[in-house]
Amino acid sequence: MTTIFALATAPGRAGIAVLRLSGPQSRAALQAVAGTVPPPRRAVRARFRDPVSGDAIDDGLALFFPGPRSVTGEDAAELHIHGSRAVVAALLEALGRLPGLRLAAPGEFTRRAFEHGKLDLTAAEGLADLVAAETAAQRRQALRQLAGELGQVYEGWRERLLRSLAHVEAEIDFPEEGLPEELWQGVRAAAGQLRDEIARHLADGHRGERLRDGVAVAILGPPNAGKSSLMNALARREVAITAASAGTTRDVIEVALDLGGYPVLLADTAGLRASGDEVEAEGVRRARAHGAAADLRLIVLDATRPEEAAAVAGLVDETALVVANKIDLAPASAAAWADALGAGPALRLSVRTGEGMATLLARLGAEVARRFDPGGAPLITRARHREALEEAVDALDRFAAAAPPELAAEDLRAAAQALGRITGRVDVEALLDIIFRDFCLGK
Repeated sequence: MTTIFALATAPGRAGIAVLRLSGPQSRAALQAVAGTVPPPRRAVRARFRDPVSGDAIDDGLALFFPGPRSVTGEDAAELHIHGSRAVVAALLEALGRLPGLRLAAPGEFTRRAFEHGKLDLTAAEGLADLVAAETAAQRRQALRQLAGELGQVYEGWRERLLRSLAHVEAEIDFPEEGLPEELWQGVRAAAGQLRDEIARHLADGHRGERLRDGVAVAILGPPNAGKSSLMNALARREVAITAASAGTTRDVIEVALDLGGYPVLLADTAGLRASGDEVEAEGVRRARAHGAAADLRLIVLDATRPEEAAAVAGLVDETALVVANKIDLAPASAAAWADALGAGPALRLSVRTGEGMATLLARLGAEVARRFDPGGAPLITRARHREALEEAVDALDRFAAAAPPELAAEDLRAAAQALGRITGRVDVEALLDIIFRDFCLGK
C-alpha cells in the first residue's frame, strides 16, 4: 500500500498548518524531512529540510504514530509547521519527491481508518458532518454519530437478527430433529419486536436529515404585508428587495440561518393574490408549493388589513405561526381578527420599529427546537440509512408470513444484510467511493 500525505488544515495563510502522512513509508518520510523520528505520540521540535537539496524549509513540530495505534490503523505522522503558502508548498513538494509517497485523495485518511476497523461507515459519515457543521445542533448530532451511537444501535439489531437466523438455519441443517415449537415462537416474537423497533426509528419525521440539511421555514402572505422586510430583519442583511409597490418578490429567495443553534433555511416567497401577470402567477404557484413542502410556515399579514385573511385560507395549521405585522400603524387590538385564523394568538410585531421581533425569534426558535430536537435516541441522518432500514422492515414483514424454513432464513438474512450495509459490515464496496469523495483533503 502506498503512503499518502495531505494538508489537514485549511489552505491559505495561517499561524499553523498540519501535514498528515499515513502508510508504510511514514517513518522513512519523517526521517527524511525532519531528520528524526520522535518517540510515539510525542511532539518534538524539528527543523524540516528538503531531503534532496538539504535546504531548510521550516522550524516546527514532528509527531509519529506507529500502527495500529493511530487514527488510520497504519503508521502515521504529522508535521506541524507555520501556515504560510510558501512553507506548505515547499514541504508538499519535498514529500512528493520521496519514493512510495503520493498526495491523498479526498477522504482517503478516513477511508483507511474504516478499512482498518477504526470506525464504521456511520462514524465516518459523522466525521464528515462534524467537519461541515455550522450550528450547535449539527455539531451535537455529528459528534454523537462519530462516537458510534448510531452504529451501535444498528449493529445491535444486526446481531439480534443473526442469533435468530442461527436458530432457523439449524432447522434447515437438521430437518429430522426440527426446532421445538416454543423456540420457533421465540424467534418469530423476537423478529416481530425488532421489526417494530426499526419501524419506530423510521417514524422520526426525518428530524435527523432536517438537522443535517436545514429546517425549511417559508414566509407566506399577501403582497405588501412585510414578508421581504421580515426576511431581511431575520437574516440581518439585505437579502430581498423591498418596495412600496406590490409584487416586488416574484420568485423564492432562500437564506441559511443559525436559529438558536439549529440550522434553518428561510425562504421569502411571492405575495399570494390572483394575478393576470404570467410571471407573478408563476411566483404565486411556487410560493404555495414551497409553503406546502416547508417544515414550518410564517404567515405574515398586515395588521391593518383584515380583508386579506382570505389570501391565506388553507395555509394555517399546526405547522404555521401567524404574524400580524405593522402594529406601529394600528393598536394591537386591531389584529384580533388574526387570532381566529386557526393557529392560536397571532404574534404582533413591527418589522420597521423592531417591536415584537425578540418575541418572534424566541417563539420560532422554540418551535424548531420542539420539533427537531434529537432527544435521547440517535437519529437517521442520511437517505441511504433510511432506505436500508426500510429494506430490513420489508424483509421482516416477509419473514412473519414465511412458512418454509428456507424462505424464513433468507428473509432474516436479507434484513441482517440491509443493516450491515449501513455500518459497512457487508456488501459496501460500491458505496465507498460515493461516501468518501465528499470529504475534504487531509481527512
